[in-house]
Amino acid sequence: MKKTAATRSWILIDRSGKSTILDANKYAIMQRGQIHARDLRILDPLLSYPSTILGRERAIVINLEHIKAIITAEEVLLRDPLDENVTPVVEVLQRRLIQVNALKEGQEEEKEHLMSQNDVQTSKPKDFPFELLALEVALEAICSFLYARTRELETAAYPALDELTSKISSRNLDRVRKLKSAMTRLTNRVQKLDHHRNQLIQLELFLSSGTVCLSVYSLVAAIFGMNIPYTWKEGHAHMFKWVVILTGIACASIFLSIISYARHRGLVGS
Repeated sequence: MKKTAATRSWILIDRSGKSTILDANKYAIMQRGQIHARDLRILDPLLSYPSTILGRERAIVINLEHIKAIITAEEVLLRDPLDENVTPVVEVLQRRLIQVNALKEGQEEEKEHLMSQNDVQTSKPKDFPFELLALEVALEAICSFLYARTRELETAAYPALDELTSKISSRNLDRVRKLKSAMTRLTNRVQKLDHHRNQLIQLELFLSSGTVCLSVYSLVAAIFGMNIPYTWKEGHAHMFKWVVILTGIACASIFLSIISYARHRGLVGS
């Protein structure tokens, strides 16, 4: 007999903020979230994948600490809704969605009122993308969670260090050692999230630098490509090749100089 896939508990939150508990297997979740099996595997807590935010064609897959979610244009699927760390995320997201919807309804009513009075067509209010709103709530929740863990460690660490200073004993040393291990683990977790941010910043720097260099190259090519009868262009057609080559070398040098300066200042990794 063919084995049926095990079901997992999920909570579904739609655009209006309404939530529904789902007990679904991986195939149902893949179909609903329109993601592949490899993406869903990232959300499996037993496989210990690193913190990840994946952008797919029709969904955003989030694996950040205890938040394991699939965000689409119409709904959010959160795994393990009964987890004490997940429940506040659900509450904040619902509250934020209700506020956004109430504001939107108020803007639409105001628009209808103005149109009925002045018979003037007003612009449609801009909607904040649902996916970005859900992602913002998830990131805020993770930052708050890590900040709370840091405060807890600080609260426990200072008395432990004071006791160790006043009396050196194996008990106090063991207590400080455990706190140091906990702080190291927390630091590593934060650095994993920070690594993704640094990668995005470096990518933006590379793209911006490349855009500047290409703009200079395009400007020179545009000047020499103008259909204006300059006297200095007559009898010097062979120079166009050298102008293109030298401009390309100059732009490449500018790009490499920017990247070298960024590496020197520690803005990008070596």
